[in-house]
Amino acid sequence: MDKLFELIDGEENIGGMVIGWPLNMDGTTGPRCDSIRDFTHAMLRLRELPVLLQDERLSTSAVERAMVDADMTRQKRHLRRDALAATWILQSALDLLRS
Repeated sequence: MDKLFELIDGEENIGGMVIGWPLNMDGTTGPRCDSIRDFTHAMLRLRELPVLLQDERLSTSAVERAMVDADMTRQKRHLRRDALAATWILQSALDLLRS
């Protein structure tokens, strides 16, 4: 968590954090959600920061489909998958907040 707070403190104008909420495909919560909930509670005990838990279902498949459509090699897709999925989750949260 120290590394996370170093990153946050090194940036300006951070108004909150979006964290992927790994719901099961049927919309229920499971052990992965429990881990995220525990992490978020621990972080909030150390630092007061608005947090949005954003549904991350289908984020990886959405970016994978886009990368295949863009004719990226498997190696490039592997290297970029997580970063693009995180971007997709953030954009989904921003779209939700705008609506």
